[in-house]
Amino acid sequence: MARDGRPLPLNVAEIELSVLTRQGLTHRVASQTEFAHQVQAWVKQRNDKSSKVDWHFTTEDARIKLKRLYPSIIDG
Repeated sequence: MARDGRPLPLNVAEIELSVLTRQGLTHRVASQTEFAHQVQAWVKQRNDKSSKVDWHFTTEDARIKLKRLYPSIIDG
């Protein structure tokens, strides 16, 4: 959830989980309680720093990068 209670878009949630894996959880955790404490500490640190996801992948970018998946429609 975002700080304002709105659900996060899936791509933002995936990015945050990736960052958590790289920054916060570098080893196995013995219990679910310890896992929750570590994640809460990491989330507090991210929020205190006002960390943000800067997402700029537009439809036009997708057409360029994924050209074979987004074929052009040619008027005939």
